[in-house]
Amino acid sequence: MKAVQFAAHGDRDVLEYASFPDPAPGPGEAVIDVKAAALNHLDVHTRRGHPGVDLAFPHVPGSDAAGVVDEVGEGVTRVEPGDRVAVLAGLADGDDEFSRHGDPTLAPDYRLLGEHTRGVHAEYATVPAANLVHVPAHVDWETAAAAPLVFGTAWRLLIVRGDVTAGESVLVLGASGGVGHAAVQIADYAGAEVYATASSDEKLRAAEELGADHGFDYEHEPESFARWIYRQTDGRGVDAVVDHVGPVTWADSLKSLRNGGRLLTCGATTGARAETNLNRLFINQLEVVGSTMATPGEFDDVLSLVWDGTLTPRIRETLPMSEIVRGHELLENREGFGKVVVMPDSELRA
Repeated sequence: MKAVQFAAHGDRDVLEYASFPDPAPGPGEAVIDVKAAALNHLDVHTRRGHPGVDLAFPHVPGSDAAGVVDEVGEGVTRVEPGDRVAVLAGLADGDDEFSRHGDPTLAPDYRLLGEHTRGVHAEYATVPAANLVHVPAHVDWETAAAAPLVFGTAWRLLIVRGDVTAGESVLVLGASGGVGHAAVQIADYAGAEVYATASSDEKLRAAEELGADHGFDYEHEPESFARWIYRQTDGRGVDAVVDHVGPVTWADSLKSLRNGGRLLTCGATTGARAETNLNRLFINQLEVVGSTMATPGEFDDVLSLVWDGTLTPRIRETLPMSEIVRGHELLENREGFGKVVVMPDSELRA
């Protein structure tokens, strides 16, 4: 088979789409015939290299994919050959206090397909059968591949951890990205008034189509988004800020909150270290809420809304896997709106 892979960390030129050994399922595993896969910023960071994460090379990246079960290993009853499925990326061995109480995302050994282990950007991929969810026949492959990671992450962040409710106000930073455009829809679904930032009027119009009530073009406006929020809310601030950007936006995210507000974070695309004004934090009684991925039950909840069309992943571009370099370029240059999907070249020729 062919797979996206890299033999060393580096820039986009380390990526290639080349031959790779065919996978075989072990006990509890399934092999899926991948029909579509999707990119996340996680793939860019994994390619560049995470401190403390040692990979076996060549490494196949990718955390999002959908396809048809091709073969199952010993003991698998959850799926069978021919089933339409999508992949959930979170892995945990289950022998810890958090998993036993129903939340594997808090497990000390929690890790992700494609980041810590071999991923799914390939013609065929082996994954634990427990990490597969069934995809209804009416759902197209691009939607099934693009939805799980970002919608699961945004759902847990806003609904479960962030407790966003009807009548509240939510600022979503980077509303054109995967998590951002999912967060806009979920905040709107929860009944919140949604403020969104993006780098162009075109992206803001797309965000408004998905439920944003107000938009801020951070590339072309002379003021900061914190100042904009101050004016928009008559000095009050918003109830919650969704910040998956990191150091570049952190200080203004805190400034944008009302007294007693909460900063919701699930990522740090501009770096891992941000400075915090502790006086603002405790005097204004702010909360910082971190969140990672979602539990299997939370994935079920949000994906049911994707499958019925209530929530919709936007696809900025669909590419053959042989053009994986262009896919990474789209993410790194912040081109377009929504998710980048890649498909095995053999699927596009079929």
